[in-house]
Amino acid sequence: MSEDSELERLKAKRLAEMQQNISSLKQTSPVEEPEKKETKTPRDVVISYLGFRGTEVLENAESQFPNDTKNIIEQLSKLIQSGELDEKMDGGQLLSIFRSIGLNVRMNTKINVQQDGKFVSLSEKISSSNNDE
Repeated sequence: MSEDSELERLKAKRLAEMQQNISSLKQTSPVEEPEKKETKTPRDVVISYLGFRGTEVLENAESQFPNDTKNIIEQLSKLIQSGELDEKMDGGQLLSIFRSIGLNVRMNTKINVQQDGKFVSLSEKISSSNNDE
């Protein structure tokens, strides 16, 4: 009988440890969840919906028209969160939105041409052709 009582005591001890682990997990879980749920800024929401070269257009717009771009980002964020805007926007679409509002966002453009099997910028091509003459 002493073996049975010893076994019962070990089972009870193990059960108490398991219950303590479960209760400690329950106490820490609600605290950790709010930390995981980060509140996204309107800019983060918009950036998550931008596709090819979208962030480049957004950064150029922010540097050239900071106040207007902030308002547009807030409105786009509201549209995205309400579900009215549900597909990704690429840089061209975002640029057309800014231009339709009247903000002519300037983009850096670079024209590449193929020369001797590799792509070089147009300015390099012109300068090399001037040096050849």
